Amino acid sequence: MSLSKTATAFLTGILFLICLIPALALGQTRVTGTVRDEGAQPVIAASVQVQGTTKGVLTDTKGQFTIEVPSDAILVVTSLGYQSQTFKAQRTLDITLKAASTSLNDVVVIGYGTSRRKEVTGAIAVVSSKDFQKGSITTPEQLIAGKVAGVSIAGNSGSPGAGSTVRIRGSVSLNASNDPLYVVDGVPLNGNNIYGASNPLSTINPNDIESMTVLKDAASTAIYGSRASNGVIIITTRKGAAGKPVFNFSTQYSAGKVTRELPVLSADQFRKYVTSLDTVGHTFVDMMGNASTDWQKEIFHAAQGTDNNLSISGSLKHMPYRVSVGYLNQEGIVKTDRLARQSVGVSLSPRFFDDHLKVDVNLKGSLSQARFANGGAVSAAMYFDPTQPVHATSPFGNYYEWATIEPNGDINLNKVAPRNPVALLDLYRNTSNVSRSYGNVQFDYKFHFLPELHANLNLGYDVAKGSGHEIVPAYAAQNWLDTGRNTQYANKVSNQVAEFYLNYTKDLRSIKSNINVTAGYGYYNNLETKYNFPFIRYNGDTVPNTQPKYPYDKPQTRLLSYYGRLIYTFNQKYILAASLRTDGSSRFGPDDRWGLFPSVALTWRVNQEAFLKDAKVLSDLKLRLSYGVTGNQDGIDPYAYQANYAFSDNSSKVQFGNTWYNMASPAAYDAHLKWEQTASSNIGLDYGFLDNRISGAIDVYYKKTKDLLNVIPIPAGSNFNSVILTNVGNVTNKGAEFSINASPIRTKHVQWNIGFNVAYNDNTITNLTAVNDPSFHGTANANGIQINSVGYQINAFYVYRQLYDKAGKPIEGVFEDLNHDGVINQDDLYHYKSPNARYIYGFSTDLTVDRWSLNTVLRANTGNYMYNGLQVGSIQANSLNPLGYLANSLDNVLYTGFVNGQKLSDYYVQNASFLRMDNLGIGYDAGAVFNRKVGLRLNANVQNVFVITKYKGQDPELIGGSGAGMDFTVYPRPRTYSIGANLRF
Repeated sequence: MSLSKTATAFLTGILFLICLIPALALGQTRVTGTVRDEGAQPVIAASVQVQGTTKGVLTDTKGQFTIEVPSDAILVVTSLGYQSQTFKAQRTLDITLKAASTSLNDVVVIGYGTSRRKEVTGAIAVVSSKDFQKGSITTPEQLIAGKVAGVSIAGNSGSPGAGSTVRIRGSVSLNASNDPLYVVDGVPLNGNNIYGASNPLSTINPNDIESMTVLKDAASTAIYGSRASNGVIIITTRKGAAGKPVFNFSTQYSAGKVTRELPVLSADQFRKYVTSLDTVGHTFVDMMGNASTDWQKEIFHAAQGTDNNLSISGSLKHMPYRVSVGYLNQEGIVKTDRLARQSVGVSLSPRFFDDHLKVDVNLKGSLSQARFANGGAVSAAMYFDPTQPVHATSPFGNYYEWATIEPNGDINLNKVAPRNPVALLDLYRNTSNVSRSYGNVQFDYKFHFLPELHANLNLGYDVAKGSGHEIVPAYAAQNWLDTGRNTQYANKVSNQVAEFYLNYTKDLRSIKSNINVTAGYGYYNNLETKYNFPFIRYNGDTVPNTQPKYPYDKPQTRLLSYYGRLIYTFNQKYILAASLRTDGSSRFGPDDRWGLFPSVALTWRVNQEAFLKDAKVLSDLKLRLSYGVTGNQDGIDPYAYQANYAFSDNSSKVQFGNTWYNMASPAAYDAHLKWEQTASSNIGLDYGFLDNRISGAIDVYYKKTKDLLNVIPIPAGSNFNSVILTNVGNVTNKGAEFSINASPIRTKHVQWNIGFNVAYNDNTITNLTAVNDPSFHGTANANGIQINSVGYQINAFYVYRQLYDKAGKPIEGVFEDLNHDGVINQDDLYHYKSPNARYIYGFSTDLTVDRWSLNTVLRANTGNYMYNGLQVGSIQANSLNPLGYLANSLDNVLYTGFVNGQKLSDYYVQNASFLRMDNLGIGYDAGAVFNRKVGLRLNANVQNVFVITKYKGQDPELIGGSGAGMDFTVYPRPRTYSIGANLRF
């Protein structure tokens, strides 16, 4: 190579490098910035990600970050509880994230689609994860207690994983279900009872939930048709987000204790009481023991629990994902009671064909293991003689029991006496295993040739299997007559969902309009398999079961649906929404199978009008009007419309030869059973001020349910029955709701948010018979204390009016003669109060000062009454029982001095209004630790902090197995203390 060529090449290379230097300098940019919230507080551990890559960093304790990125990069900033934002890379960025729940442009999940919050036409409330109840939460419905106006959530028990009675705008049915429909990520949950699970919702991990949306009026729920009369709760689980993998780990330790023991007589009080009454012969005095046993302390203990959850979320190329695992281990405050749950969740959101095809995969699964305490132990601890010891030499496992041993060795166990509470727990082993898997795959395709048109296919499932084993040894007094038990129970429930709909959305700018049209089809198949195991005694002897076989051991229901919806918006101010759904259910006969459920809603965005354009303080003012019809079919037998037979129990057998057979008789049935239908009207006003720093809603509604599925009397001899289930009767609910959320303080160092809601509901039965029958007083409940009668609330108490002496003390057996005929009989019973609260309140507040936070939730009910069944048994005849045993009583017996019971006295119907502090929590945000790589937050919470009430029973709110308003020694709700930590890295 010549010198000239070499020099030329060298100079060319030098020039190339010189030209490359500025290009390299332009290729990378060092970005520094700060991420703050709307109160100018630093957002710690926020993710700053280069869009389309896995490169990213987390903000430090001051909300600051530094990252090297290509000069043309787009940065995506995300943090839990805030709206994600994108920014073009530049040397300095000052970023403010908005809270996820405050924007009118937020997307709200509605039936079969979404809507921007400002365009929602129905009465809808959304509670996001940052506003959930804090502390030791084991079931999803507890997350929103006290958070939504018009939604009552009352615990059924204090047992781990126990369910709640959820009512949205009151009760609408007497015999069908009053529970709302739960929809998780588009899959309606199976409402069947799962054997071995005290609450089907306890199989769902609350830590996987991102938000819960409550649909309250018919304009919102009618699209769900026949299952929506009781409202709908849509659960949206957490999903992945674009960016590098982010790990979240939370751990919590809790300890619970009994808040209030029942005020029973102590051993010394009991001895004094018995001695004062047994003055002749001392028969009962001689029956007392020498111990001083506090039976409640013997069965209750400090319940410990742990709850650990780990999740990883991010994206693989263009596929966001989230994977989570959780482990809960919770003891009950009643000894031997415990629940363990392992859960896993997977969410994938791949996109194909330039985002024209969106696929969402949501899979959840859980395994639960439980040991259930003997429910009779709580009641026995109240009544068992406190002068007797826990243990004694006896054939009953060396537990003291009321029994005598004859000289010949025969054992005479007192069949009616209370059982030893500790023995009821120790000698009873009821364990269960429950597995549940649910999820869906949803395809949403945006047509290339018509991008306004989407096709959506949703394939979902919900499968659960529960099984258990109940063992009581032959020597246990609790099953002495059956010589113990060694039995099994199991069932399997499954629900398949197939839904397809088309959605067309089009902006018609020339006429200032937007249309949104949806038309779809749904198929739902529900099958339960009951494994009817025989009753097996502890020694292996089998008592054949009496449950009927197919189809009653494999009940199946199917639902076929067609639906459509139109949403028309004019000038972004006037919105018309209409929907129509028709459902066909296998629960009804061919001629009555189909129901039609329409709705219509009008919305006026008043703040968009010209006459309010200068009202800068007004950020939202929306008037809503709606009317719709929904149906109800859940909770009734799948074959109630068909001819069938009723089988007798083991006490009514007939012998042929050496074999005993159960009898069967024709059951009364109505071949033309049909839907209950609820027509609902709603007037609502949404408001917001100061960029929604103050916001809320006011609603007034009226609901009328007709064609009640009701049990009414029929002429004697009709199909060997005196009653029949048919469609007759009406119930109305009318009420009003008010809610307000505000941020009074939003500064750099202090943020204060408060929320308040109140709701009024008046529930009235307006008809119960096909023809006017003045002699028909109503249908009494099984407890004999409550009745459903025209003109009164559901489950009103039906009792005698107690008379009192001059000192205000109830006079035993003396009631008011209301009809003045000189005789006290059933004609003197009257309707007195109801367990249904007239007003329910909720209050929550969250105060953040620098890194510290304080939060609390309070709830209140007024106008609700409870039947104190605990006091009913506090009588002399029970304590000094002529059947040969002693029983303890509440100390109320010292006041009343009642000798015999008077179950139907209104003295026991007591005001159960209450104010309860559900939760009190404190948190500390430690920021980024461990070389600024891990975000750490610490928290401590107390649940069931206090309750203020005049009610004299165990709890003014717990419902228990005896029904609403009936208090018969239910499992008490514990006060729970918990500490926890959350790490993000």
